[in-house]
Amino acid sequence: MILPKEQLLYTLLLVVIMIIISLIIKKAIRKFSFVQAIEINRRKVIFNICYFIIYLFSGFILAIIWGVKFQEFTIFISSVLAVLGVGFFAQWSILSNLTASFILFFYHPIRIGHRIKIIDKDYNWVGEVKNITAFYFFIETDAGENISLPNSLVMQKGIEILAKEASVQKEQEELYKE
Repeated sequence: MILPKEQLLYTLLLVVIMIIISLIIKKAIRKFSFVQAIEINRRKVIFNICYFIIYLFSGFILAIIWGVKFQEFTIFISSVLAVLGVGFFAQWSILSNLTASFILFFYHPIRIGHRIKIIDKDYNWVGEVKNITAFYFFIETDAGENISLPNSLVMQKGIEILAKEASVQKEQEELYKE
C-alpha cells in the first residue's frame, strides 16, 4: 500500500503543532495557577479539559487531511452531536458543573483556604473552602459541617469572601458574649 507523502507530511505537521500548542497552554496554565495560588487538583482538571479540546480539534483536522469528504464529515458530526445533545440534556447538570468549574478556576476570586459566607435566604453557611473539584465545591462550616455544593450552584449564589483577621475577631467577640 502506497501512502500519500503529502498527507503524511501534513499529519506530521499537525502533530508537531499540537505538541507545541499543548506545551504553550501547559506553561500558561502553570504560570496563571502559580500567580493565583491555585491548588494542584484544580489545575489538573483544567489541563484535562484543555487537552481534550486540543485532541478533539486535532482529530477534526486530521479527518480533513486524510480526505474525509466534507458532506460525510458534517453528517457524522451532526449525528454525534445529536446523541451527545440528548445525553447532555438528560444530564445537563454534568455539563453545567464542568463549565462552572472552568469559570471558577479562571475568573472567580475564591481559592482553597478562603473563609467565605454563602449569601442565601434559607441557609447561613460561613466557613472555609476545603476543595474545588470538577463537579463539587467543598466547605467546612464554622459549626463543623462538611458541605458539598455543585459548582453550578456556587455560580448562582452570592459569595462574600471574609477577611481572616475579621472572622477571627468576630469569633472572639461571639465567645465573649456567651
